[in-house]
Amino acid sequence: MAQQKLVVKLVTMIDEKTKQKAIEAVADIYGVDSIAADMKEQKITIIGEMDTIAIAKKLKKIGKIDVVSVGPAKEEKGEKKDDKK
Repeated sequence: MAQQKLVVKLVTMIDEKTKQKAIEAVADIYGVDSIAADMKEQKITIIGEMDTIAIAKKLKKIGKIDVVSVGPAKEEKGEKKDDKK
Protein backbone atom coordinates (compact mmCIF):
# COMPACT_ATOMS: atom_id res chain seq x y z
CA MET A 1 0.00 0.00 0.00
CA ALA A 2 1.30 3.44 -0.90
CA GLN A 3 1.45 6.49 1.33
CA GLN A 4 -1.83 8.33 1.54
CA LYS A 5 -2.76 11.82 2.59
CA LEU A 6 -6.09 12.26 4.33
CA VAL A 7 -7.48 15.70 5.13
CA VAL A 8 -10.44 15.77 7.51
CA LYS A 9 -12.39 18.75 8.82
CA LEU A 10 -13.35 18.17 12.44
CA VAL A 11 -16.14 20.65 13.10
CA THR A 12 -15.90 20.31 16.88
CA MET A 13 -12.14 21.07 17.03
CA ILE A 14 -12.42 24.49 18.65
CA ASP A 15 -10.00 24.16 21.58
CA GLU A 16 -6.67 22.57 22.52
CA LYS A 17 -8.39 19.77 24.46
CA THR A 18 -10.38 18.59 21.44
CA LYS A 19 -7.34 18.97 19.18
CA GLN A 20 -5.29 16.82 21.56
CA LYS A 21 -8.04 14.15 21.73
CA ALA A 22 -8.19 14.01 17.92
CA ILE A 23 -4.41 13.69 17.56
CA GLU A 24 -4.25 10.96 20.21
CA ALA A 25 -7.12 9.02 18.58
CA VAL A 26 -5.39 9.09 15.18
CA ALA A 27 -1.92 8.35 16.62
CA ASP A 28 -3.21 4.96 17.84
CA ILE A 29 -3.87 3.76 14.29
CA TYR A 30 -1.26 1.54 12.68
CA GLY A 31 0.62 3.05 9.75
CA VAL A 32 0.20 6.75 10.58
CA ASP A 33 3.45 8.63 9.84
CA SER A 34 2.50 12.22 10.54
CA ILE A 35 -0.40 14.23 11.89
CA ALA A 36 -0.88 17.96 11.49
CA ALA A 37 -3.78 19.81 13.07
CA ASP A 38 -4.89 23.30 12.05
CA MET A 39 -7.32 24.68 14.63
CA LYS A 40 -8.09 27.83 12.66
CA GLU A 41 -9.40 25.81 9.70
CA GLN A 42 -10.48 22.88 11.92
CA LYS A 43 -8.56 20.48 9.70
CA ILE A 44 -6.44 17.46 10.49
CA THR A 45 -3.98 16.19 7.89
CA ILE A 46 -2.80 12.60 8.31
CA ILE A 47 -0.09 11.00 6.19
CA GLY A 48 0.91 7.35 6.16
CA GLU A 49 0.07 3.84 5.00
CA MET A 50 -3.08 3.60 7.11
CA ASP A 51 -6.72 2.56 7.00
CA THR A 52 -8.57 5.80 6.22
CA ILE A 53 -11.90 4.29 7.28
CA ALA A 54 -10.52 3.43 10.73
CA ILE A 55 -9.35 7.04 11.09
CA ALA A 56 -12.75 8.39 10.07
CA LYS A 57 -14.47 6.12 12.61
CA LYS A 58 -12.13 7.23 15.42
CA LEU A 59 -12.62 10.92 14.63
CA LYS A 60 -16.40 10.52 14.42
CA LYS A 61 -16.37 9.55 18.10
CA ILE A 62 -14.93 13.00 18.87
CA GLY A 63 -17.30 15.02 16.70
CA LYS A 64 -18.81 15.68 13.28
CA ILE A 65 -16.32 15.20 10.48
CA ASP A 66 -16.13 16.07 6.80
CA VAL A 67 -13.55 14.28 4.68
CA VAL A 68 -11.92 17.04 2.63
CA SER A 69 -9.61 14.87 0.53
CA VAL A 70 -8.02 11.44 0.26
CA GLY A 71 -5.19 10.79 -2.11
CA PRO A 72 -1.59 9.83 -2.58
CA ALA A 73 0.88 11.68 -0.36
CA LYS A 74 2.80 14.02 -2.62
CA GLU A 75 6.24 15.30 -1.74
CA GLU A 76 6.38 18.93 -0.74
CA LYS A 77 7.74 21.35 -3.32
CA GLY A 78 11.51 21.63 -3.17
CA GLU A 79 11.86 18.19 -1.60
CA LYS A 80 12.78 15.30 -3.84
CA LYS A 81 13.15 11.66 -2.93
CA ASP A 82 15.53 9.36 -4.75
CA ASP A 83 13.81 5.98 -4.78
CA LYS A 84 13.40 5.08 -8.42
CA LYS A 85 12.45 1.47 -8.97
